[in-house]
Amino acid sequence: MLSAKPKNPYYQGPVSDHFDGTYFFNPGGIEPLGFRDLLKWQFGGGRNRWPKQVVSPFPTARPEARIFGEGLRVTMVGHASMLIQVDGLNILTDPLWSERASPFRRAGPKRVVSPGIRFEDLPPIDLVLVSHNHYDHLDVATLKRLHATHRPHIITPLGNDTIIRRALPDARMSAMDWGERTTISAGITIDAEPVHHWSARGAGDRRMALWAAFVLSTPVGKIYHVGDTGFHKGANYKVAREKHGGFRLAILPFGAYEPRWFMKGQHQNPEEAVAGMLLSNAAHVAGHHFATFQLTDEAIDAPVAALEAALREQGIAPGRFRPLRAGEVFDVPVA
Repeated sequence: MLSAKPKNPYYQGPVSDHFDGTYFFNPGGIEPLGFRDLLKWQFGGGRNRWPKQVVSPFPTARPEARIFGEGLRVTMVGHASMLIQVDGLNILTDPLWSERASPFRRAGPKRVVSPGIRFEDLPPIDLVLVSHNHYDHLDVATLKRLHATHRPHIITPLGNDTIIRRALPDARMSAMDWGERTTISAGITIDAEPVHHWSARGAGDRRMALWAAFVLSTPVGKIYHVGDTGFHKGANYKVAREKHGGFRLAILPFGAYEPRWFMKGQHQNPEEAVAGMLLSNAAHVAGHHFATFQLTDEAIDAPVAALEAALREQGIAPGRFRPLRAGEVFDVPVA
């Protein structure tokens, strides 16, 4: 007798081209590898040693309260956490102020560089984007602090709202499927778009909450935030360009990519990130997902060196793709 599918604890909804009634999936894509492959990677050697602590070359930032006019400012907190200031709105991406990207307080990847903005120095936060539920992107402890202090509107893909709601039952929240749009205010909307990734908070909930990118359409240009993605032959970048035309800014991951046999389906490498910049027609890129938590095998400085080589190969000025360090402030030129 065939066993029934387990019940999805986070989301119940209609079958679609990326949801089979229990699991979300990447259409035509690669499923995450299993436990045996995980052990092969973890015990296979090849892991470079990172320093235990790094001091950012940039001082801890103290952001202005609001940015208006044509300004678009991004300040790096660390990993995929950034403060976006545009059209009077303050937006945090995948906020993580905790010491570890882990469900445990004393185990798991530990932060090697302090957050680029002290939590107490944050301006009023209006909006929080949570791209998926891996612990380096959905940090419940940080969301609790933000809710207590700022009560922001949280935007997240389907199913992740259930996880957050368990900790924050009165949070203002919008859960989005790929292709859906949410209006934030006059002139500002958010679209949820596909990326090639997966999700899990534990061993029994793989792919039971959705993952997504977000496109913010503002009066001063479009912003494309990708928290995590495999390159997937550039398919999702092409779709984003066809739908949105191009971007004043793309926020793209380019670290945590080795070994390629294990990471290819979920994390793009620097060369692929540069290809994604071109395919999506992004005028500028804020690069992230490096030099904060050691999640994979490459050396701490390898992503930036590989990114510089990829930009030279494509003839792209280095200032167009900025690998942002903690505390670094990027005033994005008007495209």
